[in-house]
Amino acid sequence: MAFLFVLIVGLIAGTISGIVGTGSSIMLMPVLVYAYGPKEAVPIMAVASVMANFSRILAWWREVDWRACAAYSVTGIPAAALGARTLLALPSHAVDITIGLFLIAMVPVRHWLARHDLKANLWHLAIGGAVIGYLTGIVVSTGPLSVPLFLFYGLSRGAFLATEAASSLGLYFAKSVTFERFGALTMDVFVKGLIAGSSLMSGAFVAKRFVLHLKPETFRLVMDAIMVAAGLSMLWNATHAT
Repeated sequence: MAFLFVLIVGLIAGTISGIVGTGSSIMLMPVLVYAYGPKEAVPIMAVASVMANFSRILAWWREVDWRACAAYSVTGIPAAALGARTLLALPSHAVDITIGLFLIAMVPVRHWLARHDLKANLWHLAIGGAVIGYLTGIVVSTGPLSVPLFLFYGLSRGAFLATEAASSLGLYFAKSVTFERFGALTMDVFVKGLIAGSSLMSGAFVAKRFVLHLKPETFRLVMDAIMVAAGLSMLWNATHAT
């Protein structure tokens, strides 16, 4: 029954994230925590995120800006591995609290970034990759930070979705490898990640047909609501666990 619930939420999350460029981890993580606990949920989500980003690359392959991807990934990949190692040293309830507070805090941060007409170049992507990569290793999703960074670089629609996914793929892969090396990514956890990831991949291809009809304002409001709800859910779980 838990697998079915994860698959349903994953399909919805994959579809929405395939349209707005982020949100799959934010929506699916509370479900994974409820089903498997925070220590298993984080590596499960890392595997699923690799699959989700790979599917967005396949859907928009011709649109990837490989220069932007390289600039972001060269610093982001080692930083994500370091962040994942930091995460493994934290107790379970601290993981819930960290993720919950981060998701809620990203709502005002995203609005602040949106109000400033910032422009980014390749150097900014490299610096952002290091910071966001480390945070990605610790928390579930840093899409609210990486999304505006790539938008400020000048990417939009298919090019934005493909390049952000290609850049994030390396970070989540490094995170998964780190989990495996330190014993957090067992075969059982890996299989659960494949199950969750398959639903996210399906959603990404469903989403492609909707991208050209996207209403950004509506989805920004939906994303704010999702982040607050997911953050509160994680905090409730931490409080309940203690």
